[in-house]
Amino acid sequence: MTPSIQEVKRRFGIIGRSPLLDHALETAIRVADSDLTVLIKGESGVGKEVFSRVIHQLSPRKHHPFIAVNCGAIPVGTINSELFGHEKGAFTGATAERKGYFETVDGGTIFLDEISEMPLDTQAFLLRVLENGEFIRVGSSVVRKTNVRVIAAANVDLLERVRQGKFRRDLYYRISIVPIHIPALKERREDILLLFRKFAADFAERYRMTPVQLDEEAQNLLVNYSWPGNIRELKNFAEQLSVLSEKRLLGREDLIKVKPEIVRTNMPVPVFENGSPENEMLYKILLELQKDVNQLKRLVVELVKSNNLRMPDADLLHTEDVAPNISLPGAPHIEVLPSSAATSEPVVAKVVTPDMRAEYQKAEIVEESLSLEDMERELIAKALEKHRGRRRDAARDLGISERTLYRKIKQYGLD
Repeated sequence: MTPSIQEVKRRFGIIGRSPLLDHALETAIRVADSDLTVLIKGESGVGKEVFSRVIHQLSPRKHHPFIAVNCGAIPVGTINSELFGHEKGAFTGATAERKGYFETVDGGTIFLDEISEMPLDTQAFLLRVLENGEFIRVGSSVVRKTNVRVIAAANVDLLERVRQGKFRRDLYYRISIVPIHIPALKERREDILLLFRKFAADFAERYRMTPVQLDEEAQNLLVNYSWPGNIRELKNFAEQLSVLSEKRLLGREDLIKVKPEIVRTNMPVPVFENGSPENEMLYKILLELQKDVNQLKRLVVELVKSNNLRMPDADLLHTEDVAPNISLPGAPHIEVLPSSAATSEPVVAKVVTPDMRAEYQKAEIVEESLSLEDMERELIAKALEKHRGRRRDAARDLGISERTLYRKIKQYGLD
């Protein structure tokens, strides 16, 4: 009987409720009962070896050996001997014959981590094992057979390595029969606090102390950090806080004291990470800005043509600093009245003669704010007004979760 995702999570201690994580687990469970070669992809520290053990333990090979081999940690000169074995006298120091991993794990599963670091000649030998189960020990001419399931893993783009000539194309297509992508921690931010609480409880039990807890500001700081080291980095941070902090309820400053880089930001140039609701909202705002600027440029050109005005220099039309009110040399003043970005109505424009200019100069000129926070606040307010305060509909329209919308409403005082 095939176990459910929740049963597998409990059995292997996997924490998380992210749909991306569940999809990866579902694929691992479905492929476990076969002998297909699996390629696990994901950043360093996301738990690729855990997934390889899930596949092995749920497969018919679970009573046979399992071994995890880090291809990047084995010297180039000895990796063939480690994987396929060698004969006595095959090279200096080979005082006796030795079985390789493919021979000792016969009937079981071998997990080849960081397979992108495997030398090209070793890749050729591995391809032969995958195709017909045959290999030759170093220094021997005898062909041996093995029945091993291979699970490979990589934290880099293997297709890019193929294009660079550092990985065999035929081997790539042979090991990637079933690809499984394990999401990075920044792609499953809803799991960060769950994982932190689990790690804090584990370390509290190990060191016989009260588990550390985080206030709201500290939780927001934890969730919004990019976690380049993924789960491994989060676990180490939880252990540091458990051991180094005297308080058990920690705030923002307590986290910064132990990990100063947790407040690091890439602004003012935003990095649009997959799955980040805040960045998706900023991306929409920037698209609206670009749309308004392009519309304004087209309008100026049309006004110049329709009013028989002298065209400005080409450089002026392509400048990034396009002002909403433009005066052209030797021509009447052109007053541009911008339309709302939320409507499809055309921009209203009016040619102002010198006699009429005095009347328009009485009006106060208010400079439009270009702050991303102000625009984000305005966008949220418009969405709430549009949907008459229905937060679920507003969140769906903005492309963010209700939880993120509640936090933003509180942050900007839109209650």
